Amino acid sequence: MTSFTSRYGNPAADYQGAHIRGHSRHGATVVTVSGRIDARNLGPISDYVARFVLSDTLFVLDLSGVTAFTPKPADLLDAVDERCEAAGVSWALVPGEVVTRRLGRRIETLPVIDSVAEAEHQFDD
Repeated sequence: MTSFTSRYGNPAADYQGAHIRGHSRHGATVVTVSGRIDARNLGPISDYVARFVLSDTLFVLDLSGVTAFTPKPADLLDAVDERCEAAGVSWALVPGEVVTRRLGRRIETLPVIDSVAEAEHQFDD
């Protein structure tokens, strides 16, 4: 894992082709993952993302910038779901085209939202 600073000044981590950045935004924790999620980095990404789930803080997982999502995409989402349930917080997924296509019908069982801004608006309501 290497770290770099994004244009917004928040540190981001690079996990063998996937870039992850977590930050607080309007009462929610938003974790953005972009790039490739594959067999080499799925486990460490799942662990890293799950660390951002905090009690009493809504959680948004933004995968809209993911360019490849293999081989077991449900593992990451199951880890987030379990962590959010244990913490007693609501969460939302911004899947993007690649993630939506890869998940197939499984997408219908997830708390999907179109954008981070929409998730924040929904949580505010």
